Amino acid sequence: MKHQEFEELLNATIKRVRDTLAVKNTEYATDSDKLYNFKRSGERRRKTPEEALMGMAEKHFTSIEDIVGKIEAANQKRGLQFTIRPPFLTRKKLDEKITDGINYLILLEALIKERYGWI
Repeated sequence: MKHQEFEELLNATIKRVRDTLAVKNTEYATDSDKLYNFKRSGERRRKTPEEALMGMAEKHFTSIEDIVGKIEAANQKRGLQFTIRPPFLTRKKLDEKITDGINYLILLEALIKERYGWI
């Protein structure tokens, strides 16, 4: 990938991350606490907010892992021709899965930094 192509990818990804977090903020946070959902879920399950988040994120990371596994399996069948686009994967689906993964990591960072007063 050329530097310019990577910059375009990075900028598009950052925009998706911001847009998704903005939409989800109204769905999962309160006016006073962006991380409320993870704290409340942790309380209900007698876990830390970070553990609650990791439980919620697991399905997203499993989905990403499955995509990678399916790509590998498809490539093995075709003699490692990595340029063949597998029929199960669309650009929209990949964007969604990667964005969700990034967002969970950002939210995890926020929980940990808040816990230790690093914010």
